[in-house]
Amino acid sequence: MAKAIHSMIRVLDEARSLEFYEQAFGLKVADRLDFDSFTLVYLSNPETEFELELTVNKGREEPYDLGDGYGHLAVSVENLDAEHARFVEAGLNPRKLVEFAPGGDVIARFFFVADPDGYEIEVLERGGRFK
Repeated sequence: MAKAIHSMIRVLDEARSLEFYEQAFGLKVADRLDFDSFTLVYLSNPETEFELELTVNKGREEPYDLGDGYGHLAVSVENLDAEHARFVEAGLNPRKLVEFAPGGDVIARFFFVADPDGYEIEVLERGGRFK
């Protein structure tokens, strides 16, 4: 059986991205592989073995075009209200809290936040299928 281990995104400014992901999600550098034309930075935290891989292409100056194919990353948190308030206080500009109730019953609570490169991250409250 396959096991998901990481997802990769391309970032323009390594330091700016590292600051955002540590401040927002407690992700720290687990490994860093430096090559002639690019660097791979693997981020993780104690909550999961899954990692976020940042690819930094050296010499790149223009932002990446995310196009219309990118969806979002998702993370879960124990206390959504507290996390939303923390994001607001930290100046991370989270969007509004949403209660998703397509059949009348709330099946998910979440908000979105964009990283410095414009990647969308969904922050879900733990519960149900969102552990």
